[in-house]
This record gives sequence, C-alpha cells and structure tokens, in this order.
Amino acid sequence: MTTRVFTSAPATLPLMLKAALPAIPVAGGLPGIKHATGTTPDLVLERHGVTTDRRHLDAYNEVCGFPRGDVLPTTYPHMAAFALHMTLMTDTSFPFAPMGLVHLRNTITQHRPIRVDESFDVSVHAADLRPHAKGSLIDIVTVATIPSTGSGGGSTGSGGGSTGSGGSEVVWEETMTLFCRHKGGSAETTPAPLAGVEAPAGVVHWKLAGDLGRRYAAVSGDRNPIHLYPLTAKAFGFPTNIAHGMWTLARSLAAVQNKLPESFTNVAEFRKPILLPSTVVFGSSTDGDVLTFGVKGTKKPVTHLVGQVRV
Repeated sequence: MTTRVFTSAPATLPLMLKAALPAIPVAGGLPGIKHATGTTPDLVLERHGVTTDRRHLDAYNEVCGFPRGDVLPTTYPHMAAFALHMTLMTDTSFPFAPMGLVHLRNTITQHRPIRVDESFDVSVHAADLRPHAKGSLIDIVTVATIPSTGSGGGSTGSGGGSTGSGGSEVVWEETMTLFCRHKGGSAETTPAPLAGVEAPAGVVHWKLAGDLGRRYAAVSGDRNPIHLYPLTAKAFGFPTNIAHGMWTLARSLAAVQNKLPESFTNVAEFRKPILLPSTVVFGSSTDGDVLTFGVKGTKKPVTHLVGQVRV
C-alpha cells in the first residue's frame, strides 16, 4: 500500500481541470491521462493536523442551513477530505475517469462530535470495486482521527470514538459509493442499504435559487460544471444545472439536527438530481431509533434523496 501525506489541502481547481482531461477525445487515451481499469488503487492519501477556519465554517453553515455552534456539522469533515477525494479520483490508478461518475450513496458514522477548536487527521482510500446492474460501483472511504497524544490534534472529548491505528481516536467515517455506467454490468451481490425505503411526506418547502450550485461550490471546492450554470450542465446532458448531492444531504441533516444524538450512522441515497432553480419538499418521520428523511419534488412526485439516521 502506497501512502501519500499532504500538509495542506491540494488546490481543487487544477484537480477539476485534470478530471476533465480523460473525457477529451484522443487526449483521454494518452499515457499519464488514461485511467487503469478493473482494479482498486493501492493508494492511501492522508492529511494531518486539519484545523477549522471559522469564517469558512460560517459560510458553510449559511449555505447549508446549520446553526452556529461549538462542534462541526455532521457533513463538514467532508470538506476537509474533498481535495483528497479529487486527488484520488484523478490518479490514473483509479479505475474510472472522474467526469461521468455518479455519487449514488453516502454513509457517515459520527462516533462523537468534533469540536470546532480540535484538529484532526484525515485518511482517504478506495475500496470494494464491484458490479452493478448497469455498470460498476466503487467506494471512497474517509476516516477522521484525533491522535491520542494530542500531537497534531486537540484533546479527545467525551462521547468516545473507536480506537484507530497508533492509539488515535476514530471520530468520523464516511463511505461515498460512486457509480460508473458502462456495458457488461451484473446484479449487485448485496442489496442496496435503503432498498424499499421511501421519503416521508413533508410540508416544508425549500425554494432553491439557480445560483445554489455556485454558492455551494464556493465553500466546498466542488466546481463540477454540472452544478454551476445551465450552459455548462447542458454540455454534460442535463437540461440545466443541478444541486450538489452533498448540499441536499447537509441541508436535510441541518433540518433534523435537534433530533440527532451525539453518535449515529446516517445512510443516504441520491435518487434523482434536483434541477435548479426549483422548489422541493422536505419530510421526516421517526420509528423507534430510526429517523427517516427525504426530499421530493413539488411539480412531479420524484424522490431526490432519501436517508436514515440510526443510533
């Protein structure tokens, strides 16, 4: 296993440009640009001593709907890892070209909240390349840890995460499941985690402006053209620009934040993109220890996102 350590987040704009190169005819097949096929990359990317810029956090909270507080929103550590995600996906050892990949599912386990004043380490790797009925799936796994010695991180808090390598405390984990469409797929070997789960009916309407994708891109670094402008989205087959899936998930978790315990697992599935501008409906329901939530369209009964929080 090859490990690369970063002292700061890689710049995302060059990575976005690099991600586009494999989609260019002729250039996409050149050495150094063409991606490998059929294997999971033997690569781990790490970033140590991640700290939180409060101004960036405030901007994230504003666009996603989280209140200001002393701990990070559940989805915020994804921000610290996004540039590593892009670095991994643009590496030629990654089995698919990044453009065209679909973020299909997402699982986050928060072992305990991360305080705003704590620093932490982030590790990213790919796993579980597997078939899908219409192509292939692959996971990108992210783990956030806080060193038990306090070096490169703040002291561990109450709530208790699990123990990682070197005695570090695992406080947050995420699995992004990406889908690549291609011929020759086969049925998944295990059922989808939210198979059969539907978004609850809701009455809360969110009016989403056409610039939402650009506003979220400004804080997340995710400047995929499909999110920015109608013209750039049309180049990739969409009628207009679409909302980021991770924004929809963050906004949903912000809406139920007062119901979330300190430690939990959230499983979400992105079913249909949200075209911008539009109005959507958010709903949630609780059954025992399971909180189910979802986002649906108003003009058409389309489910955009469904998720569950489990203790």
